Amino acid sequence: MTAQRTGELSKGYRRRLLLAIALLTRHPLLLLDEPFDGFDLRQVLNVMAILREVVQEGRTLVLSIHQLLDAARICDRFLLLPTAGFLAQEPLKNFKRRPGRRQ
Repeated sequence: MTAQRTGELSKGYRRRLLLAIALLTRHPLLLLDEPFDGFDLRQVLNVMAILREVVQEGRTLVLSIHQLLDAARICDRFLLLPTAGFLAQEPLKNFKRRPGRRQ
């Protein structure tokens, strides 16, 4: 197998590489933008399990994610950002109870 430049990798492999690099750092805060983008369902479930372990180790995750159901499997607090400013920051159970919110 020959070495490839990061830019030559497929989107999925590039995302896995970037996630692995992020997880190798020992910083207490990990920022991830759309962490499941480019993964199939099996890979998403594996990444979710890894991220739950990261949280159990005491690290803080900040995810930028559009899928609330995926975020709910990992996160315990949410910050909802509309077009400008922010709308809410609270545990998911409280967020779901807000009037006018889809569950």
